[in-house]
Amino acid sequence: GPARRETDTMDTFVDSSWYWYRYLSPEKTGAPFDRKLVQRWTPVDQYTGGSEHAVMHLLYAREWTKMMRDIGEVEQDEPFKRLFNQGQILGLDGERMSKSRGNTVDPDDLVARFGADTVRLFLMFMGPWDQGGPWSPTGIGGIHRFLNRVWTLVLDPRGREHGDRDAGRLPPGESQADAAASIRAAAHRTLRDVTEDYEGFRFNTMIAKLMELANTLYRYRGTPVAGDSEWDEAIRLLLLMLAPAAPHVTEELWSRRAEAAGRSWTSIHMESWPEVDPSAIVVSVREVPVQVNGKLRDKVTVAADATGEQLQAEVLASPKIAAILAGRAPDRIIEAGGGKLINIVLREG
Repeated sequence: GPARRETDTMDTFVDSSWYWYRYLSPEKTGAPFDRKLVQRWTPVDQYTGGSEHAVMHLLYAREWTKMMRDIGEVEQDEPFKRLFNQGQILGLDGERMSKSRGNTVDPDDLVARFGADTVRLFLMFMGPWDQGGPWSPTGIGGIHRFLNRVWTLVLDPRGREHGDRDAGRLPPGESQADAAASIRAAAHRTLRDVTEDYEGFRFNTMIAKLMELANTLYRYRGTPVAGDSEWDEAIRLLLLMLAPAAPHVTEELWSRRAEAAGRSWTSIHMESWPEVDPSAIVVSVREVPVQVNGKLRDKVTVAADATGEQLQAEVLASPKIAAILAGRAPDRIIEAGGGKLINIVLREG
């Protein structure tokens, strides 16, 4: 009898087997895609997906690409240059989340309470990105406090923490110039490490290093160095490093900094990734633990290139060590690890 011809007969996997080519020129007629754009933008640099989905999708995507190569539509043999499979977050019961098991978690409640950026960071901080594991909301408060500390550092650098006797004071024996150098070194050292972590998908350690930098800056908050050029550079780097993981709060803070400085608004997500200044992270001094008969008694700070004689002289000049020796000469002074630790052997009695 009379009928209407059905033209939609292909599985959806056919569409997903070549969509990244079509996305380059979705309005093009008379051809599947613009070949010049395909030459410019493909193959795709990074493919990310769950292992179960990726196995089937890659199978079809690779065959479709090779087929189009054979008929002269594309020149490449492979659709993607690199694959990374993220782990799977399981339910509280350790099983794969599904409605039938009743173990699914709606993140909207956490987003409403803590904000989307906190939830994003929390998921990244749970463990190695390629391993996954059971869902647990424990610890999300720590991530939320970290973002609040970043907020405070950016908007209130000269404030002081109530109840902290050291707030507003530089560390003992540290000049303002030393503090500025320490801040800059910490920022560029973090930038070096965080860049490597991003490239290696080590998001959990990346966040941990940003936390360390925030803690370092918090120690200098309210001191004479807060708000100077080194501080401002460190804050700028902190926001740029955090932006891919926490896009909303960093955009807001970036905007407020621009307004406070009288600059016109630009999005933080249009900024180039910053470059590490190797000269900023050159270690000029080092801290050496000092033991007496195997027990830690003091730590001395010496020049990074101090000789063995200079190191021993600094150790013996330490007031704590001098008090222990009480005028006696050490039986032996052992330099362990090339001067990374000093052990003074002193005969008892």
